[in-house]
Amino acid sequence: MDFVFTVCDQAAAEVCPVWPGRPISAHWGVADPAAVKGDEATVTRAFSDAFSVLSRRISLFMCLPIDKLGRLALTRQVQAIGRDQPATV
Repeated sequence: MDFVFTVCDQAAAEVCPVWPGRPISAHWGVADPAAVKGDEATVTRAFSDAFSVLSRRISLFMCLPIDKLGRLALTRQVQAIGRDQPATV
């Protein structure tokens, strides 16, 4: 396991388990669309928004030059992506 990303909005304050192999981890919190109450359009929009946020973050992650970054730089990059901050490579 190389990377672990937590996405639950509530997980940011929780202690994460110890993952085998010392993966790089980051919290990419997204509001839980399943918790949204309202009409069908409101719920659908919540799921669409969550998908869009995660899709954008995954795309940014996939563009990182992983083989050229050291562990510390890579950790900073994946954490910045979760804060919706621009990556600085």
